[in-house]
Amino acid sequence: MEEVDASKRFYDLKERCIFCDIIREESTAGVRLVMETDRFTVLEPYAPRFPFETWILPKLHQSHFEDSDAPTFQNLAWVLRATMRKIDRALERPAYNFIVHSAPVQDAPLPYYHWHLEIMPKLTKVAGFEWGTGFYINPTPPEESARFLREAGLG
Repeated sequence: MEEVDASKRFYDLKERCIFCDIIREESTAGVRLVMETDRFTVLEPYAPRFPFETWILPKLHQSHFEDSDAPTFQNLAWVLRATMRKIDRALERPAYNFIVHSAPVQDAPLPYYHWHLEIMPKLTKVAGFEWGTGFYINPTPPEESARFLREAGLG
């Protein structure tokens, strides 16, 4: 709910979806972009909490994962497989956490929220500083992570 609420505050201020802005900016800049299809953008976020934290965002604005159509799910399967193959090759098959972010099922479509996936390889440990402050230390710049994954091929 914290993410949904923050997205609403951004929407109230700017009158647009923050995730649509992220997709537009990252696709244009290209430095944190891992790959794109006609339906999805795969990127390393600007301020990742973890090394090689990877986001998969649909280009079409939808707040609910379950509202996607069959061609979108088919392309998502391809994108997810290609992304995981890149991560497996580049990082030697790490353990990872995988999270689907979607608007609450009971809500109507939300103009301010955009469903997406987050993949977080387990390469470092959350320690005292992170637990105590809520701030994360990430030794790998996202631009380097994106370049490394792009160069892993298999896309």
